[in-house]
Amino acid sequence: MFTLVYQDPDFLVINKHPGVSVHKDDNEQPLLAAVAAQTGDAQLYLIHRLDKMTSGLLLLGRHRQAASELSACFAERSVEKFYLAIGSKKPKKKQGVVMGDMTRSRRSSWKLESSKTNPAITQFFSTTAGEGRRLFLCKPHTGKTHQIRVALRSVGSGIIGDDIYGSEAADRGYLHAYALRFTYQGTLRQFICPPEPGVLWQSPEVQSALQGWSSPWDLSWPKVAMK
Repeated sequence: MFTLVYQDPDFLVINKHPGVSVHKDDNEQPLLAAVAAQTGDAQLYLIHRLDKMTSGLLLLGRHRQAASELSACFAERSVEKFYLAIGSKKPKKKQGVVMGDMTRSRRSSWKLESSKTNPAITQFFSTTAGEGRRLFLCKPHTGKTHQIRVALRSVGSGIIGDDIYGSEAADRGYLHAYALRFTYQGTLRQFICPPEPGVLWQSPEVQSALQGWSSPWDLSWPKVAMK
């Protein structure tokens, strides 16, 4: 279900495995219970969420005060989040910003609108992932439901293995929470978690790109122009 990445007296960082839900099931949270069983915590607090298909870094508070402070960091958008994704084909643009309001569509899906009343904002770079596919490094500024999945669909490259917005089946959904950076109680914290498992992550093109993206916060990101 998870791999423990880092332990602090106030919080934990785990690598959530793909296909694992962070939501409550009959008032229980199996993932948090499994982590607590390993670390000996009586109670853990979910600070933010990842979709079931998404693997990667997830932050958990170890007590109520830490959870409150860390949740405030996310609410204030002072946490830098970086995601990796593999799309099915070359996008309409290789890098840039996707911005627009998100509204409900069919069933469990969302769609991107041209309006910008309360927009989802996602910066991205992309490069070849081999065999006509595309590797994306995304930096969301907002935390909307399905934000990155909808953003990449909107530029013409739905995520491989995404059963809602994608068009290519695979051994998993190829979206991964790759890095986190935030300041907690005056100290800068930063975490990187390379993606695994997944056959497509192992291609030479993807592995080469990850070497160049080893410090995503230091890249010259496309500018966000708010109007």
